[in-house]
Amino acid sequence: MANHNHFSAVLIVLLLQCIQLSCVVGVSPPTQTGGRWELLLNNTGVVAMHMALTRHNTVVVFDQTSAGPSQYKLRRRFGGERCTSAHADNIDPDCYAHSVEYDISRNEVRALRLSSDAWCSSGSFLSNGTLLQTGGHGSGSRRIRKFRPCKDRHCDWSESHSLLSNDRWYASNLILPEHDRVIVVGGRRAFTYEFVPKMGKEKAFDLPLLHRTFDDREGGNNLYPFLHLSSDGNLFIFANRDSVLFNYRRNKVVKTFPRIPGRGSRNYPSTGSSVILPLDHADRFRKVEVMVCGGSATGAYRAAGRGRFVKGLQSCGRMVITGNTNKWKMEQMPEPRLMHDMLILPTGNILIINGAKTGSAGWGNARNASIRPFLYNPKNKPNRRFSVLKSTKIARMYHSSAIVLTDGRVLVAGGNPHRNYTFEHVHYPTELRLQAYHPDYTEPKYDGQRPTNVSIHYAQGDHGIKYGKQFTVRFKLERRMSGVLEFNAYAPPFTTHSISMNQRLLKLKNRNTEIDSNGQWISTVVEAPPSPNVAPAGFYLLTVVNGGIPSVSRWIRFINS
Repeated sequence: MANHNHFSAVLIVLLLQCIQLSCVVGVSPPTQTGGRWELLLNNTGVVAMHMALTRHNTVVVFDQTSAGPSQYKLRRRFGGERCTSAHADNIDPDCYAHSVEYDISRNEVRALRLSSDAWCSSGSFLSNGTLLQTGGHGSGSRRIRKFRPCKDRHCDWSESHSLLSNDRWYASNLILPEHDRVIVVGGRRAFTYEFVPKMGKEKAFDLPLLHRTFDDREGGNNLYPFLHLSSDGNLFIFANRDSVLFNYRRNKVVKTFPRIPGRGSRNYPSTGSSVILPLDHADRFRKVEVMVCGGSATGAYRAAGRGRFVKGLQSCGRMVITGNTNKWKMEQMPEPRLMHDMLILPTGNILIINGAKTGSAGWGNARNASIRPFLYNPKNKPNRRFSVLKSTKIARMYHSSAIVLTDGRVLVAGGNPHRNYTFEHVHYPTELRLQAYHPDYTEPKYDGQRPTNVSIHYAQGDHGIKYGKQFTVRFKLERRMSGVLEFNAYAPPFTTHSISMNQRLLKLKNRNTEIDSNGQWISTVVEAPPSPNVAPAGFYLLTVVNGGIPSVSRWIRFINS
């Protein structure tokens, strides 16, 4: 009996050690210190509720205008009237910026003018690099805004005279294969979709999926639906727990997919996240697979309103949406997670970052910040896909966001689970610090493997590379690793509320490679995607990946003939 008790005690100790190391099935303990964190700015001035990387290597950041004064006070209102130190001006939201542009190379921000309230809005990049931004709250709920980035730091927001057909608060956006046409789906009490720009007298169209998945008692649970463009030109729409393949040209559901297994919900305010996994030239981009991770448990939204914070969902589901066999394959993350961002890294791996472990989205509705990012390798065996990375010391809760930068770092900002900017006597104060997460591949020890001096060459006079055409990538490489060099094209997203709208990565075909006499300079002929169904026209980041080590990305533009 004594030996049995001794064995039990040893077993308990080992289990506790395993728990401390997050020894979950599929998690590799040695990678738990992967990467490092860097504090870039102590104060961005504005909460990064929304964030997007522009083709001029700046980042557009904006919050709601209805949150009262931000922490970026203006010398003058945008109308020209001076902002003084008087109490009336100190509490006047018009004397504060609600949007900024972050210059990556200078590590500084400048104020932008946001006229209408973009609270919980959506966005897509057009083919010329302009950010088309739609919806919001109150006066902004039907607004269409544009930000055309520039090099001289004089560009700013503009608003269209055209309006959306419906109010769009908590809606989602996706750029379509048609030239510069965007679809806007859903929103609070908006069970429809519409297009920008409109064709003739076109209005909004009813979408039965949104009626069917709406949960009024739980705040909706189908807001900010997940949208992904399939390579066959149809639209994957996921709301709450259900999903369809939708032909938006004919306003017709092509296919209804199985419900994702398990209880709980995945969309706002349950707020899981989703990505379309990298598309590959090896199957002619025909296999399209989506992934949905995390969210809130059934009843979590109401429970949070009563001060009880229910453990979030730990499951992820993967499903191939093309072909005739469409079935969710479920996996478990190392920990429960909600309100997180899912980003496709230049290597094709998925980074899961930010968020919380309990509760739901909404004002003060979550607890237990998720401070450890997860890395997911889609190509590993099912029980070896997740690894746990180095933790941050800054909680990133509701209204935080993250994006991938050209050098492979991840910019992390925001967090404000309060109606106003609040810094004292709360569990999670308004967060204005700006961080960069450096994945392990950015470390100097890999510099010998890293492709450098990348340049892109195509026909003179063209404004970009036409679909299916070839172009040349030239780069320097000190040490080539075993395996094939990869040429990955990434569409930078518009990120808000755990959704990276329009994010996709393409693994492009390379036809032949030439190496110069000293064996360091390499020229490779690469083939552009075959159609806008695979890659809607616009600016992408092209990365050369050598044995899992990416180059600094270069901007490339795919255009219609």
